[in-house]
Amino acid sequence: QVQLVETGGGLVQTGGSLRLSCAASGFTFSSYAMGWFRQAPGKERELVAAISRRGSSTDYADSVKGRFTISRDNAKNTVYLQMNSLKVEDTAVYYCAADLFDCSAYGCYRRLNKYDYWGQGTQVTVSS
Repeated sequence: QVQLVETGGGLVQTGGSLRLSCAASGFTFSSYAMGWFRQAPGKERELVAAISRRGSSTDYADSVKGRFTISRDNAKNTVYLQMNSLKVEDTAVYYCAADLFDCSAYGCYRRLNKYDYWGQGTQVTVSS
């Protein structure tokens, strides 16, 4: 069975940091591009960051550039999202997702229907 399990969410104060992890199983992790998405109540799900299969390319939402870093360890079947300088606006449920194909066109990683597998999410709450 394919599984993506997110961990590392929690409650932090503005300016704090969290590292999210997504552990994958049931598929060949290194063959999939990975993305982190988030969804706040009443808002649509949006891409936070994505990383290509080999980790050579990344994509970030403008709102998190310079603060968040996506990385992957294919030997551990895990993708990470390091979140620094957290803001109240970062409060959301964060999901990881897997897609068999890398992207080359601008905006490709931001299309939700591109992804084959999704985790159940982890809550990140940033308090002022």
